[in-house]
Amino acid sequence: MREGAAPGAEPKTDLGAGNGAGDQARDGGKGGMIRLPGGAFLMGTDDEEGFPADGEGPIREVTVGPFLIDPYAVTNDRFAAFVDETGYKTEAERFGWSFVFHSLVPEEVAKSVTQVPRQTPWWYTVHGAYWAQPEGPGTSVEGRGDHPVVHISWNDAEAFCRWAGKRLPTEAEWEYAARGGLVGKRYPWGDLLKPEGKHMCNIFQGKFPDKNNASDGYAGTCPVDAFEPNGFGLYNVSGNVWEWCADWFHPTHHREANPLHPKGPPDGTSRVMRGGSYLCHKSYCNRYRVAARSSNTPDSSTGNAGFRCAADA
Repeated sequence: MREGAAPGAEPKTDLGAGNGAGDQARDGGKGGMIRLPGGAFLMGTDDEEGFPADGEGPIREVTVGPFLIDPYAVTNDRFAAFVDETGYKTEAERFGWSFVFHSLVPEEVAKSVTQVPRQTPWWYTVHGAYWAQPEGPGTSVEGRGDHPVVHISWNDAEAFCRWAGKRLPTEAEWEYAARGGLVGKRYPWGDLLKPEGKHMCNIFQGKFPDKNNASDGYAGTCPVDAFEPNGFGLYNVSGNVWEWCADWFHPTHHREANPLHPKGPPDGTSRVMRGGSYLCHKSYCNRYRVAARSSNTPDSSTGNAGFRCAADA
């Protein structure tokens, strides 16, 4: 029996239109989503590799109700369908710039970069970078329709979800789904990062931030259905792109919060992000672990931030 499921209950996939990763455009119903039964599960970690200051622990029992969740992050093709129908402009477009990892910026574009964050100089402030030009002017998502859309703020993700008749998952729902029925494991597949030497996710391979040897096959994003899914059928809940959750972020709120169907604090300044990205590395980020947390302001966008949708069952 999977953790949190009733005896005999198994996750179900609603196999409606648009079930494939590359052709998931707007589906007025909930086609292609995975139906999870919910229930009690152990959330968080006391792992020595964790970051207590982020509020990863303590391990506690949390209960979520039944819900639906996409097996994949939202793709460039799906986001393009949303933009084509609505004319939506992302916050990166309206601000005129977004953050791009230095090694992915084309040489000609890099010549025009004049600003980098002092504490994280590997992020270039690239004018003209947004979801359809992910590395800046002259770049495109051609050939990457099945990759996760990036340079997406929390507000952008919310707008897409409203259009699609869905919503962002709560943080508790996200972790329940990402664990795939495993209890207390470090990753969605177990405790070893590379079981028998096999790459299980898209993260930074090499010496961060200067040398990415891409031994997992990808220096940037990968298709949303790359690597093996977890026990619930979700792909890339570790690595590839950070995924926005509905909750406001707070490092200690959960210590006092009701463990039944938690939705985070009532307000805040940053929203929760989960899953890590293709830039996470053990020496610096190490937040591709299933209990790891991060956050950003709702209007922020970067070249490694995307999302997946959930819905009420």
